[in-house]
Amino acid sequence: MPLLLCTLISIGFYTKSDLLAKMPAMMVWARFAGAILGVMGSLLLPMLIVFIAYSVNSIEHKADTWKTLFSLPISKLSVYAAKYLYALFLVFLCLALFVSFTIGFGNLLGLLKPALKFSEYSMTSTLIQLYFKLFLSSLGILSIQFLLSLLFRDFIKPMGIGFVGTITGVILATAGWQYAFWFPYSHPMLALQALPRRAGPGVPAPSQTITVDFFTHEIYVSFAIAIVVFAAGYFIVLKKSVK
Repeated sequence: MPLLLCTLISIGFYTKSDLLAKMPAMMVWARFAGAILGVMGSLLLPMLIVFIAYSVNSIEHKADTWKTLFSLPISKLSVYAAKYLYALFLVFLCLALFVSFTIGFGNLLGLLKPALKFSEYSMTSTLIQLYFKLFLSSLGILSIQFLLSLLFRDFIKPMGIGFVGTITGVILATAGWQYAFWFPYSHPMLALQALPRRAGPGVPAPSQTITVDFFTHEIYVSFAIAIVVFAAGYFIVLKKSVK
């Protein structure tokens, strides 16, 4: 998935290199990375989390092996935490791949089309910070979807709730509602507001640095939701019978 998305966007930049060549190097990088991040933050990441959270618990649901799993001489907390951390690792791995492919394809475009000036600006540090903030903003969604995957055996219910939540989050974030940070599915989009927007008539050019602020409302709320829902999921696990 990271490879496919980065490849498609790179092809688009390659074919439109004549238009993009007139832009400063920082803005070319920002538009390239922003095109990928925009898809990730608005739709792809939340739906990816829905799939990851369900797939981690689907084997036990399909094979009805929860009783066997909880009858092992290990605590339920260890089982629950291990599964959650595995899902967390998969999300982190996916975002790490996006960082790598974004940097790699950007530098490749710089070699193929020197006029794009990719080599004149380094966005590696900023991209790592942006994707890490995106990761932090996804913690609340992951905890919710992980809990739903425990409650429901089928994929339809968690998928439906996740899809509706994602669409609602996109609407709230793009509408600029000041309390959108209370809704976890809007957090990924809110976390990406550090990227500069395309300058228009009368709009001054952005500075040559992009500052990523980790201490924002959506990150705090994401952490809080993740902790509360994680604890709720553990209590649900405690109620599962092992008879």
